Formats: sequence, structure tokens, C-alpha cells
Amino acid sequence: MGSLENGVPVKRDPLLRSSSTIGLGFQRPILRFLFFGKLDYLQWVCTVAVFCFFVVLFQMFLPGLVMEKSGDSLKKMENGYGDLSFIKNIGGLDFGEGIRFEPSKLLQKFQKEADEINHSSAPRLRHRLGYRKPQLALVFPDLLVDPQQLLMVTVASALLEIGYTIQVYSLKDGPVNAIWRNVGIPVTIIRNVAKSAAVVDWLSYDGIVVNSFEARSVVSCFVQEPFKSLPLIWTISEGTLATRLRQYTSTGKIELVNDWKKLFNRATAVVFPNYVLPMIYSTFDSGNYFVIPGSPAEVWEVDNFIASHRDSPRVKIGYGPDDFVIALVRSQFLYKGLWLEHALILQALLPLVAEFPVDNNSNSHLKIIIISGNSANNYSVAVEAIALNLRYPRGVVRHIAIDEDEADNVLAAADILIYGSFLEEQSFPGILIKAMSFGRPIIAPDLSMIKKYVDDRVNGYLFPKEKISVLTRIILQMISEGKLSPLVHNVSSLAKDTAKNLMVMETVEGYASLLENLLKFPSEVAFPKAVTEIPPKLKEEWKWNLFAASAHSTYANRTLRSLRFLDKLEEQWSQSQTGGSGSVIAIDESFSYDIWEEEKLIRIANARKRREEDELRDRTDQSRGSWEDVYRSAKRADRAKNDLHEREDGELERTGQPLCIYEPYFGEGTWPFLHGTSLYRGIGLSTKGRRREADDIDAPSRLPLLNNPYYRDALGECGAFFAIANRVDRIHRNAWIGFQSWRATARNASLSKIAETTLLNAIQARKPGDTLYFWVRMDMDPRNPSQLDFWSFCDAINAGNCKFAFSEALKKMYGIKRDWDSLPPMPVDGDTWSVMQSWALPTRSFLEFVMFSRMFVDALDAQIYDDHHQRGHCYLSLSKDKHCYSRVLELLVNVWAYHSARRMVYVNPQTGEMHEHHKLKNRRGHMWIKWFSYATLKSMDEDMAEESDDEHPMRRWLWPSTGEVFWQGVYLREKNQRIQQKEKRRQQSKDKLSRMRRRSHQKVIGKYVKPPPEEDMENSNSTTV
Repeated sequence: MGSLENGVPVKRDPLLRSSSTIGLGFQRPILRFLFFGKLDYLQWVCTVAVFCFFVVLFQMFLPGLVMEKSGDSLKKMENGYGDLSFIKNIGGLDFGEGIRFEPSKLLQKFQKEADEINHSSAPRLRHRLGYRKPQLALVFPDLLVDPQQLLMVTVASALLEIGYTIQVYSLKDGPVNAIWRNVGIPVTIIRNVAKSAAVVDWLSYDGIVVNSFEARSVVSCFVQEPFKSLPLIWTISEGTLATRLRQYTSTGKIELVNDWKKLFNRATAVVFPNYVLPMIYSTFDSGNYFVIPGSPAEVWEVDNFIASHRDSPRVKIGYGPDDFVIALVRSQFLYKGLWLEHALILQALLPLVAEFPVDNNSNSHLKIIIISGNSANNYSVAVEAIALNLRYPRGVVRHIAIDEDEADNVLAAADILIYGSFLEEQSFPGILIKAMSFGRPIIAPDLSMIKKYVDDRVNGYLFPKEKISVLTRIILQMISEGKLSPLVHNVSSLAKDTAKNLMVMETVEGYASLLENLLKFPSEVAFPKAVTEIPPKLKEEWKWNLFAASAHSTYANRTLRSLRFLDKLEEQWSQSQTGGSGSVIAIDESFSYDIWEEEKLIRIANARKRREEDELRDRTDQSRGSWEDVYRSAKRADRAKNDLHEREDGELERTGQPLCIYEPYFGEGTWPFLHGTSLYRGIGLSTKGRRREADDIDAPSRLPLLNNPYYRDALGECGAFFAIANRVDRIHRNAWIGFQSWRATARNASLSKIAETTLLNAIQARKPGDTLYFWVRMDMDPRNPSQLDFWSFCDAINAGNCKFAFSEALKKMYGIKRDWDSLPPMPVDGDTWSVMQSWALPTRSFLEFVMFSRMFVDALDAQIYDDHHQRGHCYLSLSKDKHCYSRVLELLVNVWAYHSARRMVYVNPQTGEMHEHHKLKNRRGHMWIKWFSYATLKSMDEDMAEESDDEHPMRRWLWPSTGEVFWQGVYLREKNQRIQQKEKRRQQSKDKLSRMRRRSHQKVIGKYVKPPPEEDMENSNSTTV
């Protein structure tokens, strides 16, 4: 079997090696569709003769379709007696019965997740409170008019009806923008294609649906953290990319192929509109392929063809107006038994020759066109040989090797279309939809998928695949005096109406079912209605009325735009590959021999200068002082060595500010949302995803616990708090500290310049004192559309178990043994609370909050860790969730600030206006002061530190890993160690000095006498003479 995408038969195994295709394993199929009824004697004799001729013919002309005959098969052929069941066991013939695509891995995944939910043994019941609707994002490369837009508008209308909220994003604007808004769906245009994530917080959506491979830049955003785990559906309705990928492989562009493969593998599900596309894209199948059959593309293409082609299509293919044209088409799948099916159809059509007498030039007006893919030339020769053997007049039977996508001219010129394939396909053949849209009567075998949509003699004609003779009777009844009968025209009209909205229900229900199985909604999200509750009117027809005004405006260039997109992408990739080497060549050419000579002379001069300075230094007397002075100077130099690095401008500006706001982030996808001013500083929760050339803090290096992916995900931004608080004086020297989530920036809830100035002025004025400033309100959070109170909202986002988790954690923290289920009161007084970890407070208060948080997290971890770490289940979530603790910890600062008597002031992030919430005078009698006082928390912290320091418990204990372990005993021990080290160094210095004083010196052997000058010696010698 081979793909018809390029028309050339390919080997079966490499094409269908997809891991997600249960039914793609090919076995030698048995012919089930030929002649189980009795045929008349003459037809049986003709069939046997034709078959014997074909055996020899195809062994000669079709090397890929060779049959292995045996004596047994010939005997069966001779003993058929009007029944051609003997063809069943003839070797070498393949009628494609094993061609099936099944998304096995996805189906197994859905079943496994359903079983886990049904048999979950969670320690607590979990509840879905459902205060908001599920949110979907639909992403398009543009908003030009095409059938994919029509399909998604139809599907989106049904999804809105069953409870979804939808937002459309597009890389380019277009006419469909108005259509989406007319449906009631807002549209956002992403202007910067290269940085498409810069304006979108994809975590706000429960699922993403990306349409077309032209939206590749958006899909690449989901390869990065923190968007890697988002459910992503990628719809692919074009086959142009598959053709181009094969070219990349043949030309050695493996890196470009691997890049596409990486994106295909990232998608949770890659959805195709038919069963051919997943097979031609099978190289990239990682088990995430899925087929939702149905599309208005065929009808759209026909309407567009009719509107743009005014000339007679028969003239283009060489036929006249008096000719009667029958088009014989086949399945999109190519298999070895195809030639026999064509031969049997041609034999059944043979009586038509007598109905069309020849003209004066001995030419018959009957024309039979066999349409197939771009097959080899030998198939055309075989078709001609079959026609001659059946005694068709020359010029009647003609084979045209074109793809289905290029068959519009032939379909428009045909009077009747016959579907000549007996393969049981999984969806309705697209070429039949096109023929029906052209208003052509169709004749097809009674295959189950065809009978589902075609009623015999109502909107088409069916014949039993076991009795080809019925086809002869049908075709003779349809033709009267060389023309189609009036009844046939009525059938064609009904067929055209049927094709216009064929398979709408399957498409709408398919997308709704896929989303239902694929998306895992948080506990605050209301589950959408069942697929069966979609109103029938939304499943009956595509939304043609919305596209009537601009149906043919832009679709004509869709294929051309796809090819241009691939050309541009390939050009960019080629430039990136050659850019590095080109720059190296340019640099090499810029250097010359003179430059190297100059560099050499400079090095020689510098070396000579250094040598002279060293010699002068040795000759100069230097006062070095005592050994104690030298030792102290050396130690001062060592201590100052680490402070000699060059500081950045942002670090210098930050030193003089009263406040520094830290922005925790994880992954490259968050970079566009981080600030670059000196007021802000990033803190990366992972070393791999840190920004390059930025003064960001590496949280795992300050808190090794964050190297564990489990706790990095479970703690979330609270892990950044622990990392900053761990030896805070080494990294944070400002009086105030703040934190802001990158998601607040994505939602336009971050501080504006005006709000930043107002906040800094308030801090410097010290008006409110010990205050918690926050600027993201709980009552404006998208998760809280019902304006819930504090504990109700906490329960809503934590599967109804927030209050239980708080109560159990406080019991363990404070060592309460008896049954106790009280909670710190969080009153409903008309004010709001802080969410999304965006607040600021004094650094000293921050350390107190971290002290409380560490003990709370330890108590929470003790009750949740075992089940969550081993099975992935957490009673704070309805499904497997790696961010188990983070939603409870997001609200923890409110409980601590309220009950530790801190002022809580809301800062409007746009205007900077401040308003105090939960005023202290109204809290009297409601605060648990003793529980949250500094003295209580400090004593508890020291008790835990003493236990960790002295006893070193062997049990799994999270608290020591979340920060410093410090108590009075640690201070005394470190003080004694410092004293001992100081005394040891002092003793070592004294010993060294003593050794040097006791060192023996060698006595002088003799005295040096300066010799007299040479002139004096000469004078003395001359006098002596």
C-alpha cells in the first residue's frame, strides 16, 4: 500500500510504522467483496478470460504488482462455476483491507486517566465547585477567509453553547475578525510574530487549539517552560508540509526536519480532517495523532472553482459537448488489487458501448476516464491493454494520472462519477463529496461508510460489491438516448444539498469529545455539558451564512501562502546555518600581516617594561614592618578579593533604593514579562532557564532544595521566598522587599510607573509603619467571578480541601493533639485580599513571614508528600498536579499579615491610589495574636533548629532544607570555633617567628679587599722599571 499524496506507490512498512496506529499492521487480506452471487455463464466466461489475460499483462508491465500463481489457484479458477471466490487466495494481490488508523496511544491514555479517576484512593474527598467556565484559546496564522475558519467558527459556536469561554488569537488580521466578533468571541492580534508569547499568559487557559502549521511560532512557545504541560491541540489540514519534509530529508536538511519533529511531538494531540494525512505525516508520529473526519474544504473548493472558471471544462480535457463522460475514481489509498477493481468496473460498463453509436470518423461519444494518482506510465499502458482486450473502441477509455486535488476539471466535465474502489474506508471519500458538490450523480459500492450518507436512488446510486452486474443495470437505467434521465437530475440536486453539510455532526462532536477527554479542569472550573447536549441545529450545517459575503475573497491563495511560508522559513533557516561561517570568513579576511606584527611589537615592549620594573623594585629598600603586620595585610587582601568585581549599573542603583522587588520565574517563556529596571530583579527557580546577561539570582544555588524538581514545582514562588531569606544579608541589603508574579504583568496588573513612585514615596515617608502593600486583588481574579470570601475561594481552587489542609497544618505546627478543626477567622467586611504573590513589606517582617511559612510548609508536606510524590495524586487537586501546594501558599501571606497585626494597604497598579483594607481597629477580637506573634514563632523555630542540630533525626523532614538552621547553641558553637581558629592562627604565627629567630646564620669566611685602579698599577710598574 502506498500514499497517494505523491501518487507513487511506496513500501508499506516505512509508511505506516506509526506508534499510534493499532490497525496499521498489514496482513495478507482476504478478498471479501467479489462475486458471492451467481453470474450468468457468458459473463463468467468473459471474466475468466479477462483475468487470465491480466495475470500475464501485469506480470509484464507492473513489477510492483506481481502475483504468484500456483497450480492450485488455477484449478480453483477452473472450478469457480460462476462464483469468483477463487480469487480470495491468489497470492500477491492486496485489496487494502488492512489499512486502518487507530490512535492507540491517545485512546489508551484516555482510558488510563478515566480508570485512575474512577479508582482513585485519595485520603480526602475532592469536590468540583465550578465557579467559572472553562477557557479555550484558538490560535490562527491569519484571519483570511478559508474553510478552516468556517470549520472552527462552527465548532466554536457549539462549544460556547455547552459552556466554554473562547478567545481567538491571530498573527495577522483579516476579514474573519468581524465574523468572530459577530459570534461573540473576542479577537486579539499578536503583532510581534517572533515574540508571540510576549502578550499572552497561556496559563490562563485550560486548553490551546492551534490551527495550521503556519502558526509554528506560537507552537514553539509551548516547547518552553512554564507552558510545556499545557494541553495543546494542533490541527493540520494541509499536506504541503509533508511533501516539503521529504525534500528536506533527501537534501540532507536533517536539523530542519528535527525542528519540525520536536514541535509535532510537543502537541498533546495533532488533529487531521481525514485518514490520509496522518499516514503521510507518519514519520513524526509519537503517538499523539488523532483524526476528526469532516471538513467543508471540498465544498468550498468546488464553489471557488465554479466561481473562478467560466470556460467549459470539457474543452480543457479535449472533449466536446456531445460526448458522454463517465469518470471512474478510486480510493486515496493505493494497493495492488486496484487494477482488478478497475477491470471489473470496465467490464460492467461494456454494454454502454452499444448505446453510443460511432460517428462518421469512427469515434464513439462515450468517454470513460480513469482517474488515479501520479502513477507510473506502465499503469496507463495496462489500462489501454485492458480496454482493448474488452473490445472497447479506441479513444473510449482513457487514464489520467492526476491527484485528487487536481481532478476538479475532470469532475466538472463528467456526466456520471463511479467510485471504483471496494476498500472499506474509515470516512466518507472526499472525491465523492466534490462530485456531489458539482451536481454530478454518483454510483458507488454499498460500503458501510458510503451507505451512512448516501441513500440508494435518493441522493446517489449504490450497487452490491459482490454483484458487479447490478452496476450495469443501474447505468443503463440512468441513461436514456445518450442523456441522463430527469430522475437522475433530481438525485444529483439532492446529492448537492447533502454534500454541502456532510459530516458536520461528526466534526462538532469529535472536537467536543476530544476536549472532554484531553482537558483536565481545575476544581474552580465548571465541567462543560456533555457532547449529547449540543443543540441539534448546531450540528446540522456549517456556518455558511456568516461567510456568504466573502466566500471567495482569499481562499484561492491558501495553498500558495502555505508554500510561501515554507519558502520563507527555509530561507531563514539557511541564513542561520551559513551566517556563522560567513562571519568567521569576514573576520579572518580583516586580519593582515601588519596587524600581527604590530601586536607582536607591543607584547615585546610590555614584557621589557615589566622586567625593568621588577629589577628596580628589587633594588629599592622597602619597609615591610613586622610579621604580624604582613599577616594582617595579606588577610585583608583575601577578604577584599571577592568585592573587587565590577558592578552593573542596576546593582549600583539598587543599593541606594529603599525597596527591591523580586520577580520569580521559571523557564524562557516568562522572560518577556520580566522588568529590566533597577527597582526589579529576577530570581530564576531553575538554573537552566535563567536570563543571559541579566543580574538575576540563581535560586537553586542559594537553596539546594530547589534542585529537586518535585519541590520546585510544588512550592512554586514560595521557593523563591525561601531562597532570598536564606542568609538574606548576602544578597538583599534594602530596608524593604517586594515580590511580583510575572503573571501579574501578563494580566496588566503589575505596577505602573506612577504606582511605583507612589509606593516608594510612601515607604520613604514611613507613614503607615509595618505594612503589607499589595496590588493584585482577590475580588478581581479571573478565578473568582462569584466574588467569594477568603476561605470559600481557597476551597474553590483547592478541590474543596483548603480549610482542612490549613487546619491540619496548624495542628501539626503547634503540636495540638486533640480533635481541633478551628481556622483563623478571615472576616467578610467588604474588603479584599492579596493573590498572585504580588506584595511588598519591610525586610524584617519578611523574614518573620518566612519563619512562619517554613514551619507551615513542613507541616503541609508531612500530610501530603507520600501520596502526592508516589502516585501524583493530591487532595488539593482533582487530577494529577505537580503544583500541589502552590495554591494554598499563594494565600498564606494574608493569614499571617492579618493575624500578626500588620496593616494591609491596597495599591492601585494603574493610578497608585492607596486604600487600607481590614483596618486594625476593626480586627480587635478577631486576630490570633499569640499564635502569630514573633516570640511564639521564634521559640518554635529555635526548638526545631535545636532538634535538627542536636538529634539529627533520620526521618524525612523538610524544614531543615528550607533555610537556615539557627538557635543559640549554633551561635555559641560558631563563636567558639572562630575563637579557636583565631588562637590557632596566632599560635602558628608565633611558632613561625620563633623558628626564624632561632635560625643559625653562616659566619663570614673572609673580608673582601677592593683591588687598586688599573692606572695606579701601570704607574707603579713604570717606576719600578
